[in-house]
Amino acid sequence: MNPTATTEGARDSAGPARPEDLAAALLTQEARRDPYPFYARMRREDPVHRSAQGIWYLTRYSDVEAALGDLRLSNDRDRMTRAYTALGGDLKALSRLTDRLGRVMSNTDPPDHARLRKLANRAFTARRVESLRDRVQGIVDRLIDEAVAAGPTMDLVEAVASPLPMAVVCELFGIPDEDLPQVETWFRRFGRLSEDIDASEAAIEQYEEYLARLVRRRRADPGDDLISALVATQAKDDRLTDSELLSTCFVLITAGDETTTHLVGNGMLALLRHPAQLARLRADPALARPAVEELARYDTPTQAIVRVVAEDLTIGGRTLREGELAYLFLAATNRDPERFHDPDRLDLTRPGNRPLSFGNGPHFCLGGPLAKLQAEVAVGTLVRRLPHLRLTDEAALDWRPNPLQRRLTALPVTY
Repeated sequence: MNPTATTEGARDSAGPARPEDLAAALLTQEARRDPYPFYARMRREDPVHRSAQGIWYLTRYSDVEAALGDLRLSNDRDRMTRAYTALGGDLKALSRLTDRLGRVMSNTDPPDHARLRKLANRAFTARRVESLRDRVQGIVDRLIDEAVAAGPTMDLVEAVASPLPMAVVCELFGIPDEDLPQVETWFRRFGRLSEDIDASEAAIEQYEEYLARLVRRRRADPGDDLISALVATQAKDDRLTDSELLSTCFVLITAGDETTTHLVGNGMLALLRHPAQLARLRADPALARPAVEELARYDTPTQAIVRVVAEDLTIGGRTLREGELAYLFLAATNRDPERFHDPDRLDLTRPGNRPLSFGNGPHFCLGGPLAKLQAEVAVGTLVRRLPHLRLTDEAALDWRPNPLQRRLTALPVTY
């Protein structure tokens, strides 16, 4: 998904630019490598910026924090579909995806959102997430063992960051081990939505059929897994339709998957580039939890989230009109000097650290706690077990061409 119509004519970030160039600059190769100087410039020059395509870009912490809780900025599926369809071009494809997913908590507004979120919260509790810690630790250890056995180098994304969330999801939802390769294939295609909408849509359709079969099995033979818990909840609440149940399963299973991969990959790269902070974490393993919060702030996995204006409103002196799209750049807010002291510095013991990495308000990322748990275990274990871990080729680093998500294509290391 591209937030601007074209990158043609985008100016170098160091030179003067007209306001309409600011959004286009985010699609350049330079911004793909490091978007944060571009965010800083947008915050400074035009923090509530309207791109040439008519999409609003919000980059200040105070504005985005308020916007995340403002119901005039909608997440409703139908509004979103109309807004993307009106833009045309490659953005129109995203409306097909929102139609496929149906009405789920992540694309509804209150009161439907509150009802569906309550359902998910019953099954996806903090206690249940924390109870996975030992299993996550076992999965991380196994992945590291396999990587070390294969040789003195590895792609940390491929070896640990990418397979970890899939293995955890299969544990949590009771997906049989023999189905894991196929599920992994589907998830890889989901992750390439911006690159191949047709393949992603086909994978979603196949995955929905697979989930429907799993739900039927759990109705006949419940187990100690989240799908069984959701089925049991539906039996007690006849307002939950079969379509909503399937869509909720889909969202919960995918929640935190890509985010976890991005968080582990980006976080380990940040530590390897900051050896003093890496040494600090190695010397004090108890820092792993606050370290993950800071790593998510420093290089935010979900760079931006999308809202559609449901009612005219004013933000930062600019009027956003009904039907327009707004991109809330979480990554930009997390480097806002009005909120964070010395924001471009990585500090694992940063006091009062409240980044917006997982959103805020009614749509706070449901998979956030699970993603942070996995990152805490993975980062802490990698640092402890591989004391000589280092990058092998800084120049080869690259990121996927999606400005709304920040994911390394590979992280080559030796240990």
